[in-house]
Amino acid sequence: MHATGRNLPQLLGDARRWFEDALLATLQEAGEAPVSPTQAGLFAVLDEEGTTVSELARRMGVTRQTAHQAVHGLVAAGLLEQVPDPSSGRQRLIRRTEEGARTHRRAELVLRRVERELADRIGEQQVRALRAALELPWGDPPVLVQGEG
Repeated sequence: MHATGRNLPQLLGDARRWFEDALLATLQEAGEAPVSPTQAGLFAVLDEEGTTVSELARRMGVTRQTAHQAVHGLVAAGLLEQVPDPSSGRQRLIRRTEEGARTHRRAELVLRRVERELADRIGEQQVRALRAALELPWGDPPVLVQGEG
């Protein structure tokens, strides 16, 4: 058992939520349109030229319906738009509007400030080590045989 009794995925999830909470609260305080964590996550995986809803769902690890709902809310808020996909007559690409691009740039600045705040709290060396460990290639997820240690 680990000192906190919590496994690494739980700790990583808490860390992600800490960043999301800081980002969303800061943007809301600045008067930006409120977005959900799912909508913020969608923004983070969106290609500049646009991305299909199916691809967004895959990248986010959510259902197509969840991604579609997030897109719908962001389109309604004026942050995203749907445009025809030039490579497919049937599909549509989701991309940032001018307002969405401005909000995305602001969010990236906020996240850099939050990361600096974290470094002030836990130390620059720990943040660098955390980033280095997370940027290493982990390879494909292992499939472990049950019953082995």
